[in-house]
Amino acid sequence: MKITAVGLFLWVIMTSSLVPMMCSSLYGNETDRLSLLQFKKAISLDPQQALISWNDSNHFCSWEGVSCRMKNPRRVISLNLTNRGLVGQISPSLGNLTFLRYLSLPTNSFTGDIPLSLGHLHHLKTLNLSKNTLHGNIPDFKNCSNLKVIGLGDNQLSGQFNNNFPAGLQMLVLAANEITGTIPSSLANITSLQVLSIRNNSIKGNIPHEFSGFPNLQILHAGANKLAGGFPEAIMNLSTLTGLSLAFNNLSGEIPSNLFDFLPQIQLFALDSNLFRGHIPNSLGNASKLQQVDISSNNFTGVIPGTIGKLTELYRLNLEKNQLHARNKQDWEFMSSLANCTGLTLFSVSDNCLEGHVPSSLGNLSVQLQLLLLGGNQLSGGFPPGFQYLCNLISISIDSNNFSGVLPEWLGSLQNLQLIGLYNNYFTGIIPSSLSNLSQLGYLYLHSNQFYGHLPPSLGNHRMLQELTIGYNNIQGMIPTEIFTIPTIMLIDLSLNKLDGSLPIEVGNAKQLAQLSLSSNKLTGDIPSTLGNCESLEKIMLDQNIFSGSIPTSLGNILSLKVLNLSQNNLSGSIPPSLGNL
Repeated sequence: MKITAVGLFLWVIMTSSLVPMMCSSLYGNETDRLSLLQFKKAISLDPQQALISWNDSNHFCSWEGVSCRMKNPRRVISLNLTNRGLVGQISPSLGNLTFLRYLSLPTNSFTGDIPLSLGHLHHLKTLNLSKNTLHGNIPDFKNCSNLKVIGLGDNQLSGQFNNNFPAGLQMLVLAANEITGTIPSSLANITSLQVLSIRNNSIKGNIPHEFSGFPNLQILHAGANKLAGGFPEAIMNLSTLTGLSLAFNNLSGEIPSNLFDFLPQIQLFALDSNLFRGHIPNSLGNASKLQQVDISSNNFTGVIPGTIGKLTELYRLNLEKNQLHARNKQDWEFMSSLANCTGLTLFSVSDNCLEGHVPSSLGNLSVQLQLLLLGGNQLSGGFPPGFQYLCNLISISIDSNNFSGVLPEWLGSLQNLQLIGLYNNYFTGIIPSSLSNLSQLGYLYLHSNQFYGHLPPSLGNHRMLQELTIGYNNIQGMIPTEIFTIPTIMLIDLSLNKLDGSLPIEVGNAKQLAQLSLSSNKLTGDIPSTLGNCESLEKIMLDQNIFSGSIPTSLGNILSLKVLNLSQNNLSGSIPPSLGNL
């Protein structure tokens, strides 16, 4: 077919006019490309080479972390460079990405201020700049009418807590910054808000009364601030709340007795480290969805309510460091009721005023229990019965009580134990050889009791042991060489016993040892020069023994040494000049 001149002319005109249209369609918006390049220019360090693809040989929509819409012209709708190790500042040029919906730059090392231009991104839905080192004030985001999620936690942002946020916001995370002032009551106008996390700042005042109007608030985390006053009354109206944390503040007074009748959805309830007083409300048992309760480090008194056993989904219960008491069988009824909490993994009632014998119903607690802390009370009797049935325990802490008698052999059958804390009691007898079966044991605290006999060489079987304290007992005999072959051992305290013989030369094998305390024993002979091989030692306490000979010059090789006490021995000779280098 012949092409006429007119036809050719028209074809040229048509194709010429299509060039800019095709460029726009194929290559997208030039403003977006230049804005991204300006962002790259502000990056001073890119250790993972995350931006290596950001060059003209690739279309910007294919650059790492960049996503564009499929519709022409191609426009950037998402920039995600999470955890890339980027160092630099966030360029204001990102404010020119006018179609941007998702901006996610968390877990990097961005510094400087948050660009004010981000407050003009009308299409933006999610902004996540958490876990950087950004500082300065939070920009005004009220014009970002589509913004649903703001994550600015774990930075160094400062200034007053102002309500610079859009009306449709659903999640606001400002945790772990340096924000001051009070919580603005106008936040309650953001009725769509579901999550508010402002923990770890320097915010004063209390939760505003206006917060009672939130129809959808599910999570309120305001711990580790400077909040003061009584329990916030607004909480009583937040029936949708699933997580409440007001820990580490200066809140005081009593908790409303019917509080939990108004929180049917609550799963996390944390008021630890405040100044609350009074009784634990009996209504606690009515919050049937509770999974975690932490009211430790307050001034709560009275007994632990038996209704707590109605919380069948409970897996973490921390009541430690209060003034709760149990003086008779009725007071201890909570222990029987806790058997209904079949998923319980942590239960701490340490540092309270519990008295008498621990009831045998302890053995009916959940087999899922891993941490059981009863220390710092006034408990008495023999080693509490029932522990042998809690086969998943990783920690037993019954220290600082009035327990007595011998340790049961079955203690060595709890194969998952990593910590045994029995110190400051009146236990007697020998240290059970069955403890050598505990292959995962990392911490063995038996000091300040009345144990006697010899140290079992089988202690060396604990190949994961880090801290061993058996001081302030009546242990006699020689120090077994085996304990110095434990590759992980960091602390050995055998002071104030009746140990005799020499300090084994094998002590030099304990390369990780940071503290060696053998004070007030009857150890004799020379201080082995191999002690200088313990290059991690910071504290050596060999005072009040019968060591003789000279001070090893090798001790001068321990550059980490901070405390050296060799007093009240029979040492002779001069002080090694090498010690002057420490």
